[in-house]
Amino acid sequence: MFSLQTIFGKGDKFYGLLEESAEAALESAKALHELVTQADRAPVMAAFASARAREKALASKISEELVNTFVTALDREDIEALNTSLYKIPKAIEKFAERYEVVSSRLTGVDFAQRTLVLARSAEVVAQMIGELRHGLRIGPVKKLQDRLQTLESEGDRLLLVPYRTLYIENDDPMRAMLAKDLFELIEKAIDKCRDVGNIVYSIVLKNS
Repeated sequence: MFSLQTIFGKGDKFYGLLEESAEAALESAKALHELVTQADRAPVMAAFASARAREKALASKISEELVNTFVTALDREDIEALNTSLYKIPKAIEKFAERYEVVSSRLTGVDFAQRTLVLARSAEVVAQMIGELRHGLRIGPVKKLQDRLQTLESEGDRLLLVPYRTLYIENDDPMRAMLAKDLFELIEKAIDKCRDVGNIVYSIVLKNS
């Protein structure tokens, strides 16, 4: 006969799995920043591959555990929503890395570092928000992190204006402008995915407060 503590203990494993997933997303974001700031890209691409494989395995593990676990620490739909949204962060980052590797020689002088830094900071906040879930769903700390995430998103949007102005007005190479725009939008998309995770965490806390 199982005690309630044992059953709920099994449900609590989702905290750890979600935290690992958020950390894998953060690793991808940090690797992306290194990709656009370091000359030797081979180790960085290896880090991407490792983080991406880890994220895929964790997403699959969480889905599998949802099927096999009777009692979960959070509502099943909330765990699945977090799992799906967390998975999308490194997926968007991977798309940037793949395209950047192909076209970077055409984009000498285009600064991606500031935007990827905003992305890395956003992913760090996401990891902190996921970590808060196991601490009693406290609305105060989560609200502060949510506000920080929204500030970072606004900063990312603001940073897009300068390169767009330079590329489209001061540049006479339309292909270069299009390639840069595509990559900037992928960074923006990844930041938006971080925001989506933050919104889900905040809604979970509000629902349970």
